[in-house]
Amino acid sequence: MNPTQRHNASRFATTPDAAPGAPSSIPEDVTPGKKPVRELLAQSPGRIDAVVMRRDRHGRDMAEILDACRAAGVRFKFAPKEDLDRLCGGASHQGVVALLAAAPLAGLDEVIEAGRAAPLPVVLALDQVQDTGNVGALARTMYALGGGGLLVVRHEAARLGPGAARASAGALSRLPVHKAVNLSRALDTCVDQGLTVVCATDDPGAEDAFGARFPFPMVLVLGNEDKGIRSCVAKRCDLRLRIPFAREFDSLNVAQAGAIILGLAAAQRSREGR
Repeated sequence: MNPTQRHNASRFATTPDAAPGAPSSIPEDVTPGKKPVRELLAQSPGRIDAVVMRRDRHGRDMAEILDACRAAGVRFKFAPKEDLDRLCGGASHQGVVALLAAAPLAGLDEVIEAGRAAPLPVVLALDQVQDTGNVGALARTMYALGGGGLLVVRHEAARLGPGAARASAGALSRLPVHKAVNLSRALDTCVDQGLTVVCATDDPGAEDAFGARFPFPMVLVLGNEDKGIRSCVAKRCDLRLRIPFAREFDSLNVAQAGAIILGLAAAQRSREGR
């Protein structure tokens, strides 16, 4: 969808600069330091949302951490020292910080199975949705209506940290969430396992969501706040839905649009007696 609300904030939330002379306070969702980050990558990579590394710091230790990120499929980025200082609340970080997810990440098969078994047999796929508030609100709606799980992209997506957790009111920790390197391939896997791919769009040629019949079990794809669903992802969608407006209006926020379509799907499921 193409919402009226735009989100241009950093994908990696930071804490305020520590006051001069004040004791450093490391946020609960941040793990700083080379050894702790290496241990996390080796033992619990599913707990890591992203690794941030100091841009001008090199050496064997940093190369090993970078290799470990690649091997574990953990996203990483490079940033100036000042960004890492803010993330750690002024504490020492040795040039590397792990940002923890709101809940451990799941495998794709686990999310698909959860979608099949859920009261509302839906997996929600977010194609580069970048606002943590939108992700949290959608997770909250999914959990409340009985949805199965979330499928998000690993890169160019919102951080699944405390902001998303707060917006979800705890739902993110109760739903399996998988981060896909390639969303198109992940959707192909969903299709292979019997799920139908449905997407929300503002295309006038799409089917009216109010009169649509939802094909359970299904994957509902929602797009980026500005650009909508990428063409490579849209090609995987068997059913394209639009929300008709009763008044002239630009568009809905992605979380609002998702809530409407999930609500319509839940209503159909209820009528069919589940």
